[in-house]
Amino acid sequence: MSTEFHIRAQDSGADGPYVLDIDPDRAGWGHSSLRVLQLPPGGRHTFTTGDSEWIVLPLNGGCTVTTGDAEPDQGAGPAQDPELGQRFQLTGRKDVFSGVTDFAYVPRDAEVEISSAAGGRFALTGARCSRRLPARYGPASGVPVELRGTGNCSRQVNNFGAAGVFECDKLIAVEVLTPGGNWSSYPPHKHDECRPGEESELEEIYYFEIAPAQAPTSGHTPDPAPTGLGYQRVTPSGNGRGTDVLAEVRSGDAVLIPDGWHGPSIAAPGHDMYYLNVMAGPGDERAWLICDHPDHGWIRDTWPGQPVDPRLPLYDAPAGDPR
Repeated sequence: MSTEFHIRAQDSGADGPYVLDIDPDRAGWGHSSLRVLQLPPGGRHTFTTGDSEWIVLPLNGGCTVTTGDAEPDQGAGPAQDPELGQRFQLTGRKDVFSGVTDFAYVPRDAEVEISSAAGGRFALTGARCSRRLPARYGPASGVPVELRGTGNCSRQVNNFGAAGVFECDKLIAVEVLTPGGNWSSYPPHKHDECRPGEESELEEIYYFEIAPAQAPTSGHTPDPAPTGLGYQRVTPSGNGRGTDVLAEVRSGDAVLIPDGWHGPSIAAPGHDMYYLNVMAGPGDERAWLICDHPDHGWIRDTWPGQPVDPRLPLYDAPAGDPR
């Protein structure tokens, strides 16, 4: 099994403010990107979007996202004149296990500044694209929260950038939260070939964070809390690069999936698992169409007879836009 597809946090090789920086050239594919930006209190970072569209997603903390030359007195709202640029204030969240967050979409061929008074960590999910869509604010209250699977396959999906939920040209992005001891991305599935109406061709990045240990019944957290871990499996599908991965993942790690059956994503008992999925591909239709592994797809037929894990949702969907 190859380790080239598992990028460990301590070996990310990122430069400057990015603690993780994956672009198509590094991944050896054509579309999907992910950057994780760490800002100190009062920090700011400017970047050019180039040939990609991006969603700025707070992982912890809040920030201000400015495109172009936004007027300084705009406050939380976007500029009325798109030629002046736009500014979006993101409330953000304490961490990925505490709630859904708001986010900002910025188009290709734009200059963007991200600043944060209190500091924080922010994911930039990107995809090479053709169309230049307008910059927009995505409220937390507009993020559909889905409970998928049942029993020990139960997980929570925050569909903030899913196809059919939020308009992008190529980019698809969602968050998945898996309670400790459960399997998600299961049954194993793939999306590495174009079969109209049945399967999309999508490259995918998994970015992981693992919650500190907590005993599920007493709520007692060991002091100090042990570092958590999880596992990600990818097996060859006969297409593309023959991706074959069995990775022990920890907070800040990423797994690249250019092709292959991916799953399960396994959360260790006592440690909830978060992962951010970033997907894009060459197809004209922006759609997440998957094919289950023929040896394991039967597990879906057992779900109707089981309850959803009572630990889900890990947090409630927001009632409204906090601004």
